[in-house]
Amino acid sequence: MFVVTAAAQTRPKRMPREVRERQMLDAAVAVFARRGYRAASMDEIAELAGASKPLVYLYLNSKEDLFSACIRREAEALIAAVRAAVDPGTPADRRLWDGLRGFFAHTAAHPDGWAVLHCQARTHGEPFALEVAALRRRLVDVVTQLITETAADGGCTAPLPETEVAGLAHALVGAAESLAGWSNERDGAAASETAATLMNFAWTGLENLSHGRRWVPVGA
Repeated sequence: MFVVTAAAQTRPKRMPREVRERQMLDAAVAVFARRGYRAASMDEIAELAGASKPLVYLYLNSKEDLFSACIRREAEALIAAVRAAVDPGTPADRRLWDGLRGFFAHTAAHPDGWAVLHCQARTHGEPFALEVAALRRRLVDVVTQLITETAADGGCTAPLPETEVAGLAHALVGAAESLAGWSNERDGAAASETAATLMNFAWTGLENLSHGRRWVPVGA
């Protein structure tokens, strides 16, 4: 007859790898955001994750690989949040508004993730800066499409050149990145309030441009 020993009865079940890895990444994002890449220690990350340091190395190889994994995960989550916020069936200005709200709501809800992406990863050179540059290109692609659709659906009477749309998309993403950091430093700042600030700035300019109303310097 098979006998179950007391030790077997009390032995904890092994945690699935994906759950354990998620815990490690959560801990790493928190530590990297607080300490920065250089000062962050694998000991502190392992302790916060409730794992041994050898296990962290086993799962994620090295501190550099762990930081890269954090960047990729946070970047994917941000892109997914922006895309999920936009309903293709809504009016053009609403799609742009929802995209901005999705961006600021995510960065407000995940300040450590945004700190890793926007502050820490940018300051330590390759390969981290390349990861962030790839995220920025994807955001610019999303915004470029939104601007193009917004101009077209808004009864554009003066079609915008592709180079100008690209420039506007880069400017809008840059403004959003800057505003996200500013907003996260303000206690009680609402994501919708920050989104409205940028939407008012962007929509007024885009609406004028799409109807041929341009600013021209005096004497030009």
